[in-house]
Amino acid sequence: MSLFHPHSCSNPFISVSTDSGANPTADTNSSNDLCFKDSKQRIKKMFNQIELSVSSYDNAWVAMVPSPTSHCNPCFPACLNWLLDNQLPNGSWGPCRPHPLLIKDTLSSTLACVLALRRWGVGEEHMTKGLRFIESHFCSASDESQLTPIGFDIIFSGMVEYARDLNLNLPLRSTDIDVLFHKRDLQLRRENSKGREAYLAYVSEGIGKHQDWEMVMKYQRKNGSLFNSPSATAATLSHLPNSGCLHYLTALLDKFENAVPTLHPFHVFPRLCMLETVESLGIGQHFREEITSVLDETYRCWLQGEEEIFLDLPTCALAFRILRVNGYDVSSEALAGFAEEHFFNSLGGYLKDLDAVVELFRASQMIIHPNEQLLEKHISWTSHFLKQELSNTSKCAYKHKQNIMQKVNDALEFPHYASLERLVYRRNIVNYDVDDIRMLKSSYSSLSIGNKDFLRLAVEDFNACQSIYREELKQLERWVREKRLDKLKFARQKLAYCYFSAAATLCSPELSDARLTWAKNGVLTTVVDDFFDVGGSEDELLNLIQLVEKQDLDVSIDCCSEEVEIIYSALDNTISEIGEKAIAWQGRNIKTHVSEIWLDLLRSMLQEAQWSKEKAVPTVDEYMRNGYISFALGPIILPALYFVGPRLSEAVVKSGEYSLLFRHVSTCGRLLNDIHSFKRESMEGKLNAVSLHIIHGTNSVTEDHVNQELKHLIEERRRELHRLVLQKNDSIVPRQCKELFWKMSKVLHLFYMKDDGFTSHEMANAVNAVIHEPILVDQL
Repeated sequence: MSLFHPHSCSNPFISVSTDSGANPTADTNSSNDLCFKDSKQRIKKMFNQIELSVSSYDNAWVAMVPSPTSHCNPCFPACLNWLLDNQLPNGSWGPCRPHPLLIKDTLSSTLACVLALRRWGVGEEHMTKGLRFIESHFCSASDESQLTPIGFDIIFSGMVEYARDLNLNLPLRSTDIDVLFHKRDLQLRRENSKGREAYLAYVSEGIGKHQDWEMVMKYQRKNGSLFNSPSATAATLSHLPNSGCLHYLTALLDKFENAVPTLHPFHVFPRLCMLETVESLGIGQHFREEITSVLDETYRCWLQGEEEIFLDLPTCALAFRILRVNGYDVSSEALAGFAEEHFFNSLGGYLKDLDAVVELFRASQMIIHPNEQLLEKHISWTSHFLKQELSNTSKCAYKHKQNIMQKVNDALEFPHYASLERLVYRRNIVNYDVDDIRMLKSSYSSLSIGNKDFLRLAVEDFNACQSIYREELKQLERWVREKRLDKLKFARQKLAYCYFSAAATLCSPELSDARLTWAKNGVLTTVVDDFFDVGGSEDELLNLIQLVEKQDLDVSIDCCSEEVEIIYSALDNTISEIGEKAIAWQGRNIKTHVSEIWLDLLRSMLQEAQWSKEKAVPTVDEYMRNGYISFALGPIILPALYFVGPRLSEAVVKSGEYSLLFRHVSTCGRLLNDIHSFKRESMEGKLNAVSLHIIHGTNSVTEDHVNQELKHLIEERRRELHRLVLQKNDSIVPRQCKELFWKMSKVLHLFYMKDDGFTSHEMANAVNAVIHEPILVDQL
């Protein structure tokens, strides 16, 4: 990790590559390609070199530590010299990039630096300029709209008191000082709790000579620090000689030479943040090697039980979620220490750390084992807490708070099992904050957390992919016309939605064959469903099945109607096309398998049509054995598996794992559909899973009772599906293929989240967002 310094940080997050010999008339695309490559290279380097801003505030407290051999001399004179060299022109010390909402932070940093200079009797002119800044900006100390450093009321008041001890005359009115002390006293008189005790230990420098230093030492970490905070550790060492504290600060200065960050170590979390950022912005495919390196290193730290992970809730929760999603074997027991009662007795709980709770909420959704009640409990209390905070927060005037509340809202509104990749990418790009400033006892920023290169690369990649999607959709529109599917009056025309579900999940440009296969079969299953439901007679349905069974026939003779001829011709042509295309991917023609998939669907639909005609009432088991196939995911998912990369042998396709993946996602889809369409289908005299549970249940069984039971079953199947997808051991289906089942599950949960599938206007907006509307940089 390295630091960037105030003197050189007018724009510390980005270095623009220039070429003095560039031709001003060069092709724009070449220029864009060069910027694209430059951004990628800078991001690759960042994975290996974490940069964190210098903290003037923490540096001042380290500078105040006396030498263990002579209390008349500083232990770390390099820090003192740094203060003399890095005062800003306006007399302040603080954030390297001035910000109107960071005045409190600047006041705190400036007063700390003045105290350090006063402590050692140097920099008279610097102190004078610093005191002038404090005098002219002191009104911001009570401004509630300002971003407030943690413990500001206690620490600033404590520094004012320390100034008196040093006979330093502050240019503040006595009434203003009384108000400061009153605020501090209110905080110090709050009800005792373990969380409050941790908080008071964390802000020890503000309590000074009144602190119980023996109590503070309970929070010392293996590396010798207090909370990985240089300022808290320095204040402790100034009052209580301790070899661990001294070793921590000495090692810190050995690493950073003459200035310190506000937090150290800070290695695991920012690298995880970078991984999360590139994945959530849709540019992870450009950094596979770097991502693998971060995952492996994080897992090594996890297995070694490193404090940087396990003593910090956001880091632990983020590491757990990312490792589990990527198939690493991590136990949810690691999150046991963050149960509700423990959290609110911790520093983060006392401070109501929303970022930490959001991370725990998202991590707790990664339930893949049957008995992970711990995660269930975490979901319960974190969701309740976040909803409460969301409802209690009025519209915020400043961006920092808006960003946090947007993060809370997104976590609650878009669960991981109903989030489609391209929608997530777009939402994250639009909401991405290149100036992501975080606040502890002083503000800090890192290139790993907020960076224009991430945003630039993400926008270019998103728009480039979108142009491919638009061309593919035009190709599909021509296909619909060529196959005369638009002539079938009974059939819903849902091409855009079918293609949307493919483009929103099978995002990579090279997956064109998979997207087109998915979308074409999606259109055909919709047509066939409508044909079996309302458009065809029994003779036509039987005729269609016989045609698919026989193949190689004369459609002009063997088709009993024009509708059958149109549907069969489109089916036969598409099945043959998929079979031929697969040769390049699989080294063999898969036409026979695709035909079998379609026959399974057609026969299951015929069974439902016959039940309806005969007014038969199947058992729930009979219905579900047929219904998970008739839900029509087979032709959409299974042929597309052949076009995502790995070769699929006959053994894999016929394996129990393959069948189970399909059964789980199809069962979820069938039950989601039946819950949402129950009322409409009941009015039409149709049976489904809900009505059959009511019919075959006791007289006391109600729709609400059945719905709750089926939702629980959906949740069980969804979690088991997710477990199978993430499972590495004893798995023969390639991960890229298993992902398709999970992606379809996400599509289903999104489609049925609020309405009965294709009828939602929100879905039309989603289609536009993914396919038609590019992201405009000047709107970000």
